[in-house]
Amino acid sequence: MKPYYEHAGITIYHGDCREILPGLPKCDLLLTDPPYGAGYAANPILGKNRASKPHEAKEWDGAPVAEMGEIIKSASYAVVWGGNYYDLPPSRCWLIWYKPDSLPSMADLEMAWVSRDGNAKHFSWTTAATNPERVGHPTQKPEAVMRWCISHFPNAETILDPFMGSGTTLVAAKNLGRKAIGIEIEERYCEIAAKRLSQEVFNFEERSA
Repeated sequence: MKPYYEHAGITIYHGDCREILPGLPKCDLLLTDPPYGAGYAANPILGKNRASKPHEAKEWDGAPVAEMGEIIKSASYAVVWGGNYYDLPPSRCWLIWYKPDSLPSMADLEMAWVSRDGNAKHFSWTTAATNPERVGHPTQKPEAVMRWCISHFPNAETILDPFMGSGTTLVAAKNLGRKAIGIEIEERYCEIAAKRLSQEVFNFEERSA
């Protein structure tokens, strides 16, 4: 299958990951944030500015992915955000994103299932800190969170995200000097991700200073 985007070790495919994955080589790390039914994408609520236009409702939000057990076999290790919503093997190792500024009506944290054994870890990062990098995806993860996840796998040279969304996993991988493959079923998010990846790699230390 012809890639939607391919440059400097980063590849994007537009389509259903269940159809594309069988034709790809096995990667080192699967890192993904699949549509596990957070509710936001399917519910066209308004933001803080009640006069603003609500986001477009998405039918995929809340749709279970029964094949997740097979999808995680596409890489040697897997980190699945929202893994507690799927029928995955028990794991002692979970990665937790703690949100210090979460609203009372929202969860204080999100959980990622990890395929390997290890101690659970948490990372504190405000949702407000993500605002400058938002590109229009309703459930966009902060790049800092995805970079933190990848840091737990220093030997992973190739990163796979079969539910790529706006491409945050791929941006994090690129800025860490890793190769990455992303798959996304909605073409407009493929376009957004390609534009993000076409930008020059920034110096993360300088941006964080």
